Amino acid sequence: MQQPYYESILLIERLHRHFLEVLKVELDRLGMQDINNVQSLILYNIGDDELTVGELTARGYYLGSNVSYNVKKMHENGYLTQERSAHDRRSVRVRLSEKGLALRDRISALFAKQVEMLDRGGLSSDELARANETMRRLERFWTTSLSYGTYSSI
Repeated sequence: MQQPYYESILLIERLHRHFLEVLKVELDRLGMQDINNVQSLILYNIGDDELTVGELTARGYYLGSNVSYNVKKMHENGYLTQERSAHDRRSVRVRLSEKGLALRDRISALFAKQVEMLDRGGLSSDELARANETMRRLERFWTTSLSYGTYSSI
């Protein structure tokens, strides 16, 4: 069992890196030099919402440690607008600007094209749904294990 478990961990990481590379290639194709693949994924995940930086990480839209830097760069480059919260002046809310919405629409079109290609490539929606359920169960396992201190014996 140890080998399939470790292989799953490596595969998840590799798939994420490959996906980020797909986004990078698309940004290069569009001639967009002022935003990177990670930032474009954050932007896509924000969508039509208005969020705080903390909510970006809490919702799983960004898993790294430098989310504030990425938000700052996207704001500087015109992809996000920022506004201080009326209720908590320390909190800044972000949402997509017109430029950000336009890029989000392009990424959505890329995803739609990829879905069509998956279908033609022999990977069905049912197979993806089963893979997603397996990954959700693995996520719950890790979350539960952290919550109950299962790793304290390592």
